[in-house]
Amino acid sequence: MPRAQYILALDQGTTSSRAILFDQTGTIRGIAQKALTPLFPQPGWVEQDANEIWSSQAAAVTEVLTRAGLSSTDVSALGITNQRETTLVWDRETGQPIYNAIVWQDRRTAPLCNTLKQQGLEAFFRNKTGLVIDPYFSGTKIRWLLDTIPGARAKAEAGQLAFGTVDTWLVWQLTRGKKHITDVTNASRTLLLNIHTGEWDQELLDALDIPRQLLPEVRSSSEVYADTSTDLLDTAVPMSGMAGDQHAALFGQMCTAPGMVKNTYGTGCFMLMHTGGQPTASQNNLLTTVAWRCDGRVQYALEGSVFVAGAVVQWLRDGLGIIQSSAEVETLAAGVPDTGGLYLVPAFSGLGAPHWDPYARGSLFGLTRGSTAAHIARAALESIAYQSMDILAAMEADASLRLTQLRVDGGASLNNLLMQFQADILGVPVVRPKIAETTALGVAYLAGLAVGYWKDPSEIVSQWQIDRVFEPDLSSEHRDELKAGWAKAVDRTKEWAIPDTE
Repeated sequence: MPRAQYILALDQGTTSSRAILFDQTGTIRGIAQKALTPLFPQPGWVEQDANEIWSSQAAAVTEVLTRAGLSSTDVSALGITNQRETTLVWDRETGQPIYNAIVWQDRRTAPLCNTLKQQGLEAFFRNKTGLVIDPYFSGTKIRWLLDTIPGARAKAEAGQLAFGTVDTWLVWQLTRGKKHITDVTNASRTLLLNIHTGEWDQELLDALDIPRQLLPEVRSSSEVYADTSTDLLDTAVPMSGMAGDQHAALFGQMCTAPGMVKNTYGTGCFMLMHTGGQPTASQNNLLTTVAWRCDGRVQYALEGSVFVAGAVVQWLRDGLGIIQSSAEVETLAAGVPDTGGLYLVPAFSGLGAPHWDPYARGSLFGLTRGSTAAHIARAALESIAYQSMDILAAMEADASLRLTQLRVDGGASLNNLLMQFQADILGVPVVRPKIAETTALGVAYLAGLAVGYWKDPSEIVSQWQIDRVFEPDLSSEHRDELKAGWAKAVDRTKEWAIPDTE
């Protein structure tokens, strides 16, 4: 029997930090959430206060235990899942960041990425990392910090600084600086890890001029890393699961067999297909990534990333002011039967897969005098489904198969109008599980497996249950017409913001 009743999952996301308690049936027994403040110092720049990331996460942990009437003695293990690619560098002695966290959405390194491409390094990086050269990934963000922050490079070369993605930062805090580690899924998103060896690659480090001394140790996704210090929790709790949010969601959706696909609708939108024990090279601008490493076995996935999904709803709320809360968007959008010919392409920070255009910008096409806030709201929701459609088409081409169903999760998967349109535009059923918090659930599973809370994955496969299936209800002719309009709109947003000097 496990020594305690619950697994505690820390789910550190782009807009909030959450702490969720799961029991042995995979049921949520407590949840707490603290909002994070995004910082936009310049157009295309997105940052967060690194200390706020930690303080908000710590506050969520305290709150979830207090509200549940529990203490750390009731927790069998702790898992961490996190926004990926977000980049932090801090002083090893003081523990203080040298700069704000640079968020995955940030586009400031687009010129550096262009330089690397002009040097003919695209195939070199893709072959080793499975990634494309893009500001999205951590490597160029690290390089920017070393080149920009006074004294940073000299300190890094002297071993005085530490780099981490958010998982590494949280473990550093939870162990009072005793552990500087990451897991292989987060490491695989840095442009610095060779996904074939599972190790940091010196040739990649040399290409980006990044000292190895900065980097954390790479560990598996499910193993006991360390016990927490007693600063936050009353008693030491084993930290035994770590995975980037999308990898954790793939595991939480029990997409454990090759060919299974999940799509997570969060701030961004992320579709992953499990491809098995060997990496599949993409011919269609998708990413090849590590799905997870457990018991010494690495599993791989194909991934497509949409930069702006739920964030487009936040823009309707905060930018346009046409809704007061994100929950209102479905009601507003349902006030009209269709978009009235509107297409919104939310390329606010460029386009992700399969286009990879950092210079694309958001656009609204088809406006007439009859266009209303409801039409714009509906076009915003449909843009999430269209972007996911583009990724799935590329994924099917890479894997030479036709999807039979799409498993969905994340906050926006609770929007029935969006899920129905997703099924309509894909032409396949969309399946929503009873527990939509599959990111946190996935890392809870990884943490629990490492300490014997669950004995093996077969024990937890049966816990996955369907909430609702959305069947497609659109003629092929209408579907093709809508897809053609979307393709035309996307094409016209591309390369909008390329500087005249380039």
